[in-house]
Amino acid sequence: MARYRRSRWREFITVAVVVLLIAFRWWSEGTTLEAPPAGTVAGGLKPGVYEVDRVVDGDTLILNSRRLRVRLQGVNSPETLKPDSPVEPWGPQASDFTKQFIRDAKGFVRVEIDGEPTDQHGRHLAFLWDGDRLLNEELVRNGLARATLHYDFSERKKERLRRAQRDAKRDAVGIWSR
Repeated sequence: MARYRRSRWREFITVAVVVLLIAFRWWSEGTTLEAPPAGTVAGGLKPGVYEVDRVVDGDTLILNSRRLRVRLQGVNSPETLKPDSPVEPWGPQASDFTKQFIRDAKGFVRVEIDGEPTDQHGRHLAFLWDGDRLLNEELVRNGLARATLHYDFSERKKERLRRAQRDAKRDAVGIWSR
């Protein structure tokens, strides 16, 4: 009776294909740490927890290995990297504040989508959280960004940003310290 022998080459190819398929699926879905709720895709960015790759400036960050460019919804910090423009007052401080927020968050933020999914430059719009701390709000409260409330997002978030800006003006901090 002839003995059946499995081909080692065929086993190797099968395992390699399975590993490649798993790696491709992981890469194509992003590297969120928690699964976002079903049906919550907004402009390609899903709510969830992401690692921050780097801070571009006070209100713009790059998330995870997919290089998702995120602009903070509802705020506008002074410019530091705008082409053909000088660095604006308080811009470096806004960037430093955002970098410190990310360090305090151990490099991970929770992304919340509320309103328009992208801006005119194709950046994803989001609110970024570390626990109960909202980066968008903290930048405004510390006078390192202005609230921009004319865009489409929840009235609840607009009220948080309004209150933060009122406090910053009252306390004459950052851009309101003149």
